[in-house]
Amino acid sequence: MIARIRGTLIQKSLAQCIVDVNGVGYRVVISLPTFYELPEIDQPVILHIHTNVREDAINLFGFHTEEDREIFQLMISVSGIGPKLAINILSGIAAQELIQAIIQGDVKRLTGIPGVGKKTAERMVLELKDKVTKLVRESVKMGAFAPKADEHIKDDALSALVNLGYRANMVNDVIDGIMSKAPAPLSLDQLLKQTLRILAG
Repeated sequence: MIARIRGTLIQKSLAQCIVDVNGVGYRVVISLPTFYELPEIDQPVILHIHTNVREDAINLFGFHTEEDREIFQLMISVSGIGPKLAINILSGIAAQELIQAIIQGDVKRLTGIPGVGKKTAERMVLELKDKVTKLVRESVKMGAFAPKADEHIKDDALSALVNLGYRANMVNDVIDGIMSKAPAPLSLDQLLKQTLRILAG
């Protein structure tokens, strides 16, 4: 199984690229976020690969980061989601936003992704919520990435607490501290409760 490719980028498009490795050109299917991270043609490139083996073909799916590949692999573990749909999903929503939607059970947001119906969105939440939460916790411990709470949620929480009489700079510092330590994105209710608990103490 090919897990990583390092070579020279010789061709790229929105849906795929070709990487030359010692004279052999590997065609790699990519998502939009990965496309935007690709270097210019004839420049060195490294892609993290998921190898999909079928009876009639071997397809390579490439990602800019290992975390994106892990999310892709979780996606294709869901009944009804194949590699092509998983790539389309990752092209239609940012990885952090996808993680947040799954953890919060936001079926409405998931159905807003092209190709994702209500039943598929519900299966994603049901089958991936625990797995995604675990992935986020492990990634935070490894320092791979920190979950980003929705900026609107932070702004709403800040506004609500300032209206209650708390000083904006104090509230902002508390919220930032909570968000940086959270193992998964927080809802507005969760953020308010944790912030108030600290402010009251």
